[in-house]
Amino acid sequence: MTYLPKLYQAILASATLSEDVKSLKKPSSTQSSYIKTRGTRFSTCQPITHYLLNAEEMDKATILYSLLKLHLIRGKTIIFVNTVDKCYKIKLYLEQFGIPTCVLNSELPATIRCHSVNQFNQGIYDIIVASDERALEQPGNEKQQGDGKKSKRKKDKESGVSRGIDFQFVANVINFDFPLDAQSYIHRAGRTARGNNQGSVLSFVSIKEKPLLEKVETKIQQGQDISVFKMYQFKLEEVEAFRYRAKDAWKAVTRIAVREARLKEIKQEIFNCQKLKSYFEDNPTDLQVLRHDKALHTVRIQRHLSDVPEYIIPPTLKSLTGITKKKTTSESSTAKFQVQKSNPLLSMQFEGFGKKKKKK
Repeated sequence: MTYLPKLYQAILASATLSEDVKSLKKPSSTQSSYIKTRGTRFSTCQPITHYLLNAEEMDKATILYSLLKLHLIRGKTIIFVNTVDKCYKIKLYLEQFGIPTCVLNSELPATIRCHSVNQFNQGIYDIIVASDERALEQPGNEKQQGDGKKSKRKKDKESGVSRGIDFQFVANVINFDFPLDAQSYIHRAGRTARGNNQGSVLSFVSIKEKPLLEKVETKIQQGQDISVFKMYQFKLEEVEAFRYRAKDAWKAVTRIAVREARLKEIKQEIFNCQKLKSYFEDNPTDLQVLRHDKALHTVRIQRHLSDVPEYIIPPTLKSLTGITKKKTTSESSTAKFQVQKSNPLLSMQFEGFGKKKKKK
């Protein structure tokens, strides 16, 4: 502020009007005015399609694995959960199937979070698992409670990825955990369909989350007769073969594995953060080498899980997945032999000139 002239006009725009934002007016101006705009209604004409899918915890994991592995969901995707632990559980779960993901939560350094978002926008990786903790959405929760006890450790509000962060060209938003209120749902959905782009939001809803859905739907509709949400057409019985794989992989991600993954990730990213401050200042071109979607290896990975056998793919989805059966060595040899046999020029065998018999 000391470098600004004595007379100037300033406009400060903010998505949220918190006490921190209000405090900026004190050193800058004695005469200031607030212009606060409110959205009239949740627009149903925006290029976002909102889907619902009723599923319990284990079914959610199976469906997520099926959608990603069968390429039914394509493009940049953000998977939202409500806790940091669930964030790492999803990462470790998908890691077993050879699906790389990047984690974004309040525990990571701000520099690393910004770098992760930049790499995501550049297309270095396509899937982010983001924790949208309630403490980030309701700053009042960080204040002291009535009994004099302090709440849990203060979290970095800037890491709330449901709002404020500029994700580019996001095609899909998946609410693995349904958001806790309508405002959070709107901010999550707002991560996709930026500008003139299309986007979709798929929300998994369990029986316990039904009341949250009803509150969100009532708030969003605001008296409109037409519901914003559509039921996602997905038959769980068709991917029953995926359930066995998903069940074993989901159970393999224990609390101990999640805790070890969190500690390992924090140590790794703090080390990366030190690199960002020193080495990469002198070598900006090497910044792309630093990736945030590397496997944590706190859960035993079985190589066969990364492949999808043709026999477990539903017949109705084989034409959509684009997954082709890999030919074995024997099948390739047989195919080559059949091609050679059908071609008369290749199948003709020359026995050579026979020796003439001598006349007696």
